[in-house]
Amino acid sequence: MTTSLFDLYKLGVGPSSSHTMGPMRAAHRFAFSLVEHSLLDRVVRVRAELYGSLALTGKGHATDRAVLLGLAGHEPATIDPAAIESTVLAIRAAHALPLAGLRSVPFDEITDLVFEREIMFPPGAHTQHPNGLRLTAYDATGAILDTRTYFSIGGGFIVEDGIDASKENPAAPVPFPFHTAAELLATAHANELSIAQLMLENECALQHAAAQAANRAPVELVREGIDRIWQTMQLCVERGIAAEGILPGGLNVRRRAHRLAERLREKEATGLHGDPLAPLDWVTVYAMAVNEENAAGGRVVTAPTNGAAGVVPAVLHYYDRFVPDSDHEGILRFFLTSAAIGILYKENASISGAEVGCQGEVGVACSMAAGGLIAALGGTNGQIEHAAEIAMEHNLGMTCDPIGGLVQIPCSERNAMGAAKAVHAARIAMSESEEHKVSLDQVIRTMYLTGLDMQSRYKETSLAGLALNVIAC
Repeated sequence: MTTSLFDLYKLGVGPSSSHTMGPMRAAHRFAFSLVEHSLLDRVVRVRAELYGSLALTGKGHATDRAVLLGLAGHEPATIDPAAIESTVLAIRAAHALPLAGLRSVPFDEITDLVFEREIMFPPGAHTQHPNGLRLTAYDATGAILDTRTYFSIGGGFIVEDGIDASKENPAAPVPFPFHTAAELLATAHANELSIAQLMLENECALQHAAAQAANRAPVELVREGIDRIWQTMQLCVERGIAAEGILPGGLNVRRRAHRLAERLREKEATGLHGDPLAPLDWVTVYAMAVNEENAAGGRVVTAPTNGAAGVVPAVLHYYDRFVPDSDHEGILRFFLTSAAIGILYKENASISGAEVGCQGEVGVACSMAAGGLIAALGGTNGQIEHAAEIAMEHNLGMTCDPIGGLVQIPCSERNAMGAAKAVHAARIAMSESEEHKVSLDQVIRTMYLTGLDMQSRYKETSLAGLALNVIAC
């Protein structure tokens, strides 16, 4: 285990973790590497080249804007979403960007930000991932001062080509390491721990240095961090339900969460409570609210990606509002347990739609939410593993085919469906014995192999599926 809960659940901005947050983080890292190596004063030009899925759907996913913002010194977790538009417009109007926020450098977007749509991978790169970004800085003679290639591997995570990040920044040792679901269950059983308790111990170990620096107990930092994530999710749902109008991008997709919520409130106000499935209508509203905020470039939490950011908060809101005995400890158990499941997918498969299709985004979010809900409800470790397996089993093979390269259709409804599936998977697992034929490890492996077998045009390229056929109609 090398991934933290706070790596999976990251604060950022929409519309995409892999196409917006990842490139912004890569560009930010590159800009400040120039500062660290005392090269900034010699830079007169910076060039960015996008490859693979970043090139094919980058316009719709705001990758171009993300690169500009990152080079200008901004990060997804801290940038004010309300300031993004004005910042990008200022860079484009001036044909110059404040590199690392410190020095103005001429920037011609036509020649300095290139979408290499015909090339899948950066030439000469050792890594073969379809989200490649190469950044190069030049001096006044045209000589290269520095060039680096990054890959956005899903969920806002980035890797630099040729660099082993685990060796440069080794993770702190944890008391209960695990690499598979079988190991997770066995370790928890041997130590008489729930998955949430095991994860809490591991997260406290990962936060030990930060806690010492702040003269705080690690458990306090972990709990406060989870509370911040939950608060951000709640605010995102509130904004998404309150907002109306047309989503940006040119598809003229109207926001639906506000209208759906109003209709549900009208039914509740008139005393029409006869539909036992009415809570699932609210699950739909919560999921769509988050994804509409994401599509509009608002503040969201990767869970584990932006494209799947609506599933976990929708299921958490379901638990918080509709489960009679819900409480704060249940929410903490949800986050800790769902993170353990997400770590298994992140470290053994992929959470990148460009690599394995939407099964790696909404499918993983569904699996995380199903297991998390079981934990919140007080279920056993075996039931958690079963629910997570059921949820992914029925997302296998799901393609990533966003229309126009925008995280709107089919993404918003797909999140709503993923949230409903998570609730259903949890209910099935709670109603059965813990014995089942397919293990979570087997379904994770199956998901990954299915994604590798999937034709690349069905993996976040907008070259097939709905993305092609709806436009053609």
